[in-house]
Amino acid sequence: MTISLRYDEKIAVLDLGDDENRFSPAFLDDVNAHLDDIEASGAHALVTTAAGKFYTNGLDLDWLGAHPEQTQWYVSRVQDLLARVLVLPMPSAAAIVGHAFGAGAMLAVAHDFRVMRADRGFFCFPEADINIPFTPGMAALIQAKLTPQAAVASMTTGRRFGGADAADIGIVDATAGEGAVTSAAVELLRPLGSKDRGTLGAIKQTMFGTAAQTLRSLADG
Repeated sequence: MTISLRYDEKIAVLDLGDDENRFSPAFLDDVNAHLDDIEASGAHALVTTAAGKFYTNGLDLDWLGAHPEQTQWYVSRVQDLLARVLVLPMPSAAAIVGHAFGAGAMLAVAHDFRVMRADRGFFCFPEADINIPFTPGMAALIQAKLTPQAAVASMTTGRRFGGADAADIGIVDATAGEGAVTSAAVELLRPLGSKDRGTLGAIKQTMFGTAAQTLRSLADG
């Protein structure tokens, strides 16, 4: 799995890899380093995508199983990334080219917009079926971005949403065919041009600051 970054004019396109793209500590380090580069580059917008069957499968449960004593540290790092994307001072879109499960689906939700492949792949919060309750921060993130109807339907059922179902309930903004998801996400952001980062960052803090603070509060617990 190799995370890579390219630019389509002023739009940064961050490819999360061609594997399950689980959130190992090394993965989190790499994504944050790329986000540092993107913010320093003067990019106008961010698209995250992937190259395989998964957008991302979320938490690295194998790593967690091997390091149970570091659970709070690990989850706080995941939530810090979610908070960072949530209030990123530029327009953002997740190109959900394949499966997005658990914390991987939360990463997609943290973006401003989502485009999902129409014919293949699932968006799913499996927590109700795998007996892992949402943390307060994760619940705050999802409830800040989805309607109450969509939040209940996705958080309490473990339902796997295909692209059309996810669009119908408002989890994603658009769908696209195979090979067109990333370009559709880029084109969704292109008309937004260059927004003043200070202004956009302040707007997002006003909109989502409470959820971001709740996500980041785990490190203080």
